[in-house]
Amino acid sequence: MALLQIAEPGQSSAPHQHRIAIGIDLGTTHSLVATVLSGKAKVLPDDKDRVLLPSIVHYAEKTTEYGDDAKSFITTDPKNTIISVKRFMGRSKADIKFQHPYTLIGADNEMPAFETRAGRKTPVEVSAEILKQLKDRAETSLKNPVNGAVITVPAYFDEAQRQATRDAAQLAGLNVLRLLNEPTAAAVAYGLDQDTNLQTDHNYVIYDLGGGTFDVSILRFSQGVFEVLATGGHTALGGDDLDRLIVKWAKKQLNIDVLDDAEYAAFIVAARKAKEALSDQPQVQFKALDHALALDRATFETIIQIALDKTISVCKRVLRDAKLNLDDIQNVVLVGGSTRSYAVQKAVRDIFDQEPLCTINPDEVVAIGAAITANQLIGNSQDGSLLLDVTPLSLGLETMGGLVERLISRNTAIPVARRQEFTTYQDGQTAMLIHVVQGERDLVEHCRSLGRFVLHGIPPMTAGQARIEVTFQVDADGLLTVSAQETTSGVKAEIDIKPSYGLSDTDTERLLIEGFQHAEEDKLLRHLQEAKVEAQRELEALEQALKVDATLLSEQQLTALNVAKDHLYIQLNANDIQAIEQAVQALKVYSDEFAALRMNRHIDHALKGTKLNDWSDSN
Repeated sequence: MALLQIAEPGQSSAPHQHRIAIGIDLGTTHSLVATVLSGKAKVLPDDKDRVLLPSIVHYAEKTTEYGDDAKSFITTDPKNTIISVKRFMGRSKADIKFQHPYTLIGADNEMPAFETRAGRKTPVEVSAEILKQLKDRAETSLKNPVNGAVITVPAYFDEAQRQATRDAAQLAGLNVLRLLNEPTAAAVAYGLDQDTNLQTDHNYVIYDLGGGTFDVSILRFSQGVFEVLATGGHTALGGDDLDRLIVKWAKKQLNIDVLDDAEYAAFIVAARKAKEALSDQPQVQFKALDHALALDRATFETIIQIALDKTISVCKRVLRDAKLNLDDIQNVVLVGGSTRSYAVQKAVRDIFDQEPLCTINPDEVVAIGAAITANQLIGNSQDGSLLLDVTPLSLGLETMGGLVERLISRNTAIPVARRQEFTTYQDGQTAMLIHVVQGERDLVEHCRSLGRFVLHGIPPMTAGQARIEVTFQVDADGLLTVSAQETTSGVKAEIDIKPSYGLSDTDTERLLIEGFQHAEEDKLLRHLQEAKVEAQRELEALEQALKVDATLLSEQQLTALNVAKDHLYIQLNANDIQAIEQAVQALKVYSDEFAALRMNRHIDHALKGTKLNDWSDSN
């Protein structure tokens, strides 16, 4: 894989040929597949005209059931029926603290496997089974093989979770064009990315209340690029929780303390039906087994208020995180089946003081956005919208001690620019070597060198006073430009790097794996190198001071200072971080005393020849 590559619309190898691209919403509770037909995005149904595929896989000894066919096994065979597998993706066994019925196998620091009747199944394999069903559905419906797919992931998914999703797709035989953030997909579905000539940046809220989870993201659309400003949510809040609150209310009304599993399942089904019916009717009947209750909208709102309050507080927090006011929000998009509820829509309307966008089926909106993006990436669409790729590995530069300072993290959407300020290490330094590197490790020697250049003409100053602004800029073609500028003098230097020649898939994978494997070791090495650099800085400053003001110290003070200094030099040749830090502290006792004497001398010199009145009159 090239370090940075981008597929622009209309650049397919055979532009006349329509290539089949699909968008997949791999959801916690339901999954969907969509494509663009005759210029319009359409969700593809199965042979029974169902568009939603429940994200459920049931493993028996000789057969495997999926989706609706696997539903009935949730209560009869829970250990072998995997639901909400998305919550296990890219997580270590130690990370999984929520309740589940499964037997998990594997080390605490690894992604676990489910012990099933059909053998051990990893979350990646289970997700691959769901994706394969959607791929087969698309190929059956379109009567053609699928050439590429865009798969959506939550905005908060980390690298491990994204990689696990990509692995699952590849296992399902899909050519992954892009992993797309779910909120971005929703924005694309509504065409919020089509306004490329905006005078000002536009901010959009994506309110996503699904079956099992709640997410809210704020996107900024600026110069053809979506940026996630802030995201928040609740991993255990969704439509299922609204159903449970209705059941709790019904039990109280009917004076029922305990329901067995079968009764509870019947009550949940009744709650869901009543909830859905209230979107069209002001009053409905809650019917479960032999029980019937009247449920109106006002009561329903009271019942679910606790859940709505949780979503409201998340929205407020995300607004604060993004440093935005209500006036800064241009549109609110509703995503997820639970946002069909009139009560949820009313809550969103009240929070953001505007009518939310919900003209596209909220179950389908993410899949539709993914399909539109897939159609662009495969080369079928030439609408001119900017298609973003990501950096597969981090980009940074070398700092003192052979350490890496990352400026652009892996998986950052391009085009992108990052700016950071650095300074000089030595007094009178007039040049600075900028060494650009790529990789996930903390030491330069473990990363890949991309290029070097020198910034000349820095005005000679005391160490730490110069301000050198380094900018990393990656354009839409994957061209990396690194520039450095000294802010007081304006001197500038830059280098263009196009690292598209070098990294194979294997190399990229190796660098990532090494980054994960050595994370703890790197942290310790970084700490050691930082401690050494700091100690060196302390010693150099002390040597310079002694050349000028050694006479201020008594013989005894000078001897004690030199002993502590020599001891630190000895420790620097070893790799015991504690010993280095202790030696620095021991030296500080004497160097601080020396610094105080130097300060007194400088003050004496400054005040010599002046009178008290000179200072009192200065006001």
